[in-house]
Amino acid sequence: MTIPAQFDAKTIENKWYEYWMENNYFHSEPDHRTPYTIVIPPPNVTGVLHMGHMLNNTIQDVLIRRARLKGFNACWVPGTDHASIATEAKVVAKLKAEGINKNDLSREEFLSHAWDWTDKYGGVILEQLKKLGASCDWERTKFTMDPDMSASVIRSFVDLYNKGLIYRGYRMVNWDPEAKTTLSDEEVIFEERQGKLYFIQYKIEGSEDFLTIATTRPETIFGDSAICINPNDERFAHLKGKKAIVPICGRVIPIIEDEYVDIEFGTGCLKVTPAHDMNDKTLGEKHNLEIIDIFNEDATMNSFGLHYQGKDRFVVREEIAKELETIGALSKTETHLNKVGTSERTKAVIEPRLSDQWFLKMEDLVKPAIQSVLVDGDIKLHPKRFENTYAHWLNNIRDWNISRQLWWGQQIPAYFYGDGKEDFVVAESIEEALVLAKVRTNNQNLTTQNLTQDVDALDTWFSSWLWPMSVFGGIMDPESEDFKYYYPTNDLVTGPDILFFWVARMIIAGYEYTGKKPFTNVYLTGLVRDKQRRKMSKSLGNSPDPLDLIEKFGADGVRVGLLLSASAGNDIMFDEELCNQGKGFTNKIWNAFKLIKGWEVSDTIPQPESSKVAIEWYEAKLQQTLLEIEDNFEKYRISEALMGTYKLVWDDFCSWFLEMIKPAYQQPIDSVTFAKAIEMLENNLKVLHPFMPFLTEEIWQILAPRTKEEALIVATWPEMKPFSASLISDFESTMEVISGIRTIRKDKNIPFKDAIELKAINNDNTSTYFDSVLTKLGNLTSLEYVTEKVDGALSYRVNSNEYFIPISGNINVEEEIAKLTTELNYTKGFLKSVQGKLSNEKFVNGAPEKVLANERQKEADALAKIETIEQSLAGLK
Repeated sequence: MTIPAQFDAKTIENKWYEYWMENNYFHSEPDHRTPYTIVIPPPNVTGVLHMGHMLNNTIQDVLIRRARLKGFNACWVPGTDHASIATEAKVVAKLKAEGINKNDLSREEFLSHAWDWTDKYGGVILEQLKKLGASCDWERTKFTMDPDMSASVIRSFVDLYNKGLIYRGYRMVNWDPEAKTTLSDEEVIFEERQGKLYFIQYKIEGSEDFLTIATTRPETIFGDSAICINPNDERFAHLKGKKAIVPICGRVIPIIEDEYVDIEFGTGCLKVTPAHDMNDKTLGEKHNLEIIDIFNEDATMNSFGLHYQGKDRFVVREEIAKELETIGALSKTETHLNKVGTSERTKAVIEPRLSDQWFLKMEDLVKPAIQSVLVDGDIKLHPKRFENTYAHWLNNIRDWNISRQLWWGQQIPAYFYGDGKEDFVVAESIEEALVLAKVRTNNQNLTTQNLTQDVDALDTWFSSWLWPMSVFGGIMDPESEDFKYYYPTNDLVTGPDILFFWVARMIIAGYEYTGKKPFTNVYLTGLVRDKQRRKMSKSLGNSPDPLDLIEKFGADGVRVGLLLSASAGNDIMFDEELCNQGKGFTNKIWNAFKLIKGWEVSDTIPQPESSKVAIEWYEAKLQQTLLEIEDNFEKYRISEALMGTYKLVWDDFCSWFLEMIKPAYQQPIDSVTFAKAIEMLENNLKVLHPFMPFLTEEIWQILAPRTKEEALIVATWPEMKPFSASLISDFESTMEVISGIRTIRKDKNIPFKDAIELKAINNDNTSTYFDSVLTKLGNLTSLEYVTEKVDGALSYRVNSNEYFIPISGNINVEEEIAKLTTELNYTKGFLKSVQGKLSNEKFVNGAPEKVLANERQKEADALAKIETIEQSLAGLK
């Protein structure tokens, strides 16, 4: 067939992805082979591909494709997460645009809209991953709201409840007033913000005296239940047992005493608002204070806010400050920097709120997860430094608030049969709940009509923490063939931002339900940033569309570009030029392949010695690189593994090996060397395939007719064999000798077609094994080893060896002597200035060590250059 001049990425990518899908190469079923399993970090069901996904999934695909080539039964399970808060917010916004209020809908009606949204937009990202070349087992695609997945979540809840680990409690929670749901502590992001500190005066009942309170939230005075002073604070001893009047609302509240108040902080007086601050709640419980909740669920003021009812908290803050000033109750304001909790999802400022919620006790559950990572090392984090973050989170863990005030998600399987807070049972179905309720109430006349299911949904993470088990049916059927074969999985590739949210919780769940780790290695990728180190985001407009990049540079080019700069855990400074470099590598490989296929092959000519030696060297170089690649993959240095492959192919194969075996112009190549060149190219393709699947499959299929069983995707990784390290080091010296010849040819304008002589003094006793290669690549008429310097010759050194190229009619000796003399004089002048600096005591004593080392290196380089020039001059005179 005619090989196209250019690699047509788009056509090739579509062709081979369809071929792989048609032949079901991505699908895995349990068999006799050792499994290698990865579960995808499920992206949001309504998400679209961004640069972080590109990096994360490229790494996973590299690991999966390599595992296939190494003979493992590779299984990469894809799927999506229902992302309760994010998806519900999108559906609510869509309904609002259509003039529909969520509160006017029944739960069933709303969920119908949510499923319509999911059916329309869900899974787009999975289709986009195919453009990247992701070789997921698409037949195993899971969605966290699939019936079997939801059943696993419900069973998990019931099981943990029955074990006494899930409880219902009236607690202070993080409330997101925009999403109108509670958040776990880990979903709250604290940001430093410039605000104000308001100094408010409270009158003392029955007198003209007052006390001053400093607060950042004047609107919360409507929820004040007390003023607290330290009993040891002599300044306020006269206030003990008295009462204060809350400005504006005029409510009388007690002045209480507690050593919790820091005498040195603020005014020394503390307003206590139990409904809206965690510490105030503790004080309130201790002193039996009234709890006054002043906010609606959207953080507008309720009736306790009096004439501010219905207004947003931040609007009220400004208005109440003005009213306090008007009535003389605001003594002053100061600018104040404080940390404000915000919702990770909606960015809304979090409001502490008392609410009935469901919690999971974590104290005992977390112990095996600490042991396995931080003590036994059964699970390894890459890079290891993330163990510190992991330890901090897990050693300071609090009970997990697993309920959300949402409808999109798994509905909490608690069924109320009465009006009391404890009048409920927990069961996997309403039918089972009815049986339990009859026993609990001793009322056999109860029906399902008497039961009301809790309206809240479970936290999305309570679903995805089961992911490595539930995708294989392990919660519902622990004895299933798939679960017993594929679990525990092998590697997890994800971002450090969800190390606690997801990774740690999967480890906790894995040990709780199976007594086993869910995976062995966790590869934590960095964030993709732009050249200015800014995190890529839509709002900044600095994130390219991954599909546009694939269109421009090809999927292989983008994969290489991303991975070249993606060392584990370190942020990636993304630059499109990296993808261009990847595209350039694609073209380099394509052109090398075309070169080989363009050679005429002869069965009659003998194999040159230079080709035989070249093959031995490249086979050793390949084996050395395979060893390095293996080591890098074991250490999860994927970028280094690619760089080693890149250098092998670009430098060793294209720049050296092909030059060494290339036949003379318009001459055929011997069949033995050609067969070996094809074999080496095929080995290269195998090593390259995990990184560049499309290009490599295309070349592989053109090289020879292949059955579907012989496709590259299911080929065998090159066999690891012993190799001669000395052969590699010997050729490195030969490379330097050849580079010296090429430099002289370039400097002296000696065309390569003009053959030259080379004489050498072998002081290092260097191997002469590569002399045939040296002769070919240097285009030498002769190579002679001598014991004395050669007069009338240009010379250079490689280590202690000296090489001489006798002058022929190609060079004007007098011009060369004049040129070298000028260069010698310049270098001596440069040396003198450097040595002048180094002999200056003041400079030496004052300069940084790095500067001194640089100057000393300049001196050494100048001395070596002077010696070489003087030797060349001596040879010419």
